[in-house]
Amino acid sequence: MSAELAPEELLIATVADMLDGLHHVAVGAQSPIPGSAALLARARSGGSLRVSMLGSEAHSPFTDGGRELFDCAAQGRIDAFFLGGGQIDGQANINLVGIGDYPNTKVRFPGSFGSAYLYLLVPRVILFREEHTARVLVPKVDFISAPGVSDEDVHRTGGPHALVTGRCVFDFDADARRFRLASVHPGHDVDEIREHTGFDYDVPDVVPETSVPDATTLELLRGRVADEVAETYPAFATRVFGTADAA
Repeated sequence: MSAELAPEELLIATVADMLDGLHHVAVGAQSPIPGSAALLARARSGGSLRVSMLGSEAHSPFTDGGRELFDCAAQGRIDAFFLGGGQIDGQANINLVGIGDYPNTKVRFPGSFGSAYLYLLVPRVILFREEHTARVLVPKVDFISAPGVSDEDVHRTGGPHALVTGRCVFDFDADARRFRLASVHPGHDVDEIREHTGFDYDVPDVVPETSVPDATTLELLRGRVADEVAETYPAFATRVFGTADAA
């Protein structure tokens, strides 16, 4: 395993910092970086954080998959969840349906599943998308699979907390209904973020660099967390951490 910090490790540690102090974090399927972040946060909590990862036998208490996840969310028993999208716009709307005029979309995405339901219920929804380009971060999504904001007469207990990409972190200002640049990852800069972002956002006078994980965090990440996430995502663990593929 290389001592050099992998881009995925920076993202995992960055997301994990957003989960400190929570009680229950749920992770959807096909989410190795958010899943690793949840496991890292659990390791740092001494085991007090509950992690539910769909698709995992070792790290999920659910026996009925998504249905139990939805029940937990409706009961207010999930503190954080992760959502992504083929498109994400400046009001934190996400598109998981397709590109073009619906129903004649030119490109089809996997579909919404429970994204709209969970977006309105889970208090801290972290949007995550490694690709940070103007084709993904658009002025307005072609189809709103799940709304980032709602009208005042719509009751919702959940909503966007932040957007983490391969270039930076945006915080979401619910009152202003727009993103604010929170930090830029090492090796990137403010001008680059603006160039590759299709929506408008607020920028503070001073934009900090995203903090890199310290030695203790890296030890946990490359040891315990790497072994744990390999149960669900063996290829990811091998590529990023150099773990042996699970049998």
